[in-house]
Amino acid sequence: MPARSDCPKCGGTGWKEVAKGGIAAVVRCDCAEVERQGALLDKAGIPERFEQASFENFSLPRGNPIASRALADAMVAAKGYAREFPLAPKPGLMLQGPPGVGKTHLACAVLQTLVERGFEGLFFDYQNLLDRIRAGYNPTAGTSEREAYKSALEGQVLLLDDLGSHRVSDWVVDVVTSIINHRYNGKKALIVTTNLPDEALGGRKSTKDAASRQYHIKDTLTDRIGSRARSRLFEMCKVVRIDVSDYRLRDVQR
Repeated sequence: MPARSDCPKCGGTGWKEVAKGGIAAVVRCDCAEVERQGALLDKAGIPERFEQASFENFSLPRGNPIASRALADAMVAAKGYAREFPLAPKPGLMLQGPPGVGKTHLACAVLQTLVERGFEGLFFDYQNLLDRIRAGYNPTAGTSEREAYKSALEGQVLLLDDLGSHRVSDWVVDVVTSIINHRYNGKKALIVTTNLPDEALGGRKSTKDAASRQYHIKDTLTDRIGSRARSRLFEMCKVVRIDVSDYRLRDVQR
């Protein structure tokens, strides 16, 4: 990684003079690492909305101690995974819970932390990734579309946001199973967020509407990605369930 051309320490050479035991020497300048981190962050593709996401600016709901505690526990778990990486007991992290509770913020905070430590990370919206993989089969597709699948397979750290949001088909199940299985076998880091319930985590497949008294059947994680991919996820990921409702909407309504 080239050094900063305007660096006052090295003058753009990438090397600076130091004294070691009274002997002059040259060492790699810090600016090269700063430039490398900037390049890694650009490559990660974190959406603009979450470019500044961190553990420090993760907000907890006001006036609801139960929800605040649940979200604080989720933040501690995510922060612990980032701190222990790559020596965490499991190479992956899955954040599961309803929309609007900050799963993507926490996932991006983890990714930001790892990239700042020098790991190569990639953010993919699940539906967009599948659309790009499908488009990549077209001979006229651009390079990024053709390489999306390879990046999802081989990237050092992969963040899949909103897993299971794409409509279900045999092709979708095959692709997501292939990605998860490849990363599972290679012990490659995978960070996942999902809104889909899972009965093993206490999620319910059906819910009753209080007004109409009608039962609504919901797709589970298994329904959307298949039993094999779901099984692999639970084996390779530290699973964090965030069991609170959408606090962002409530804060807006106050």
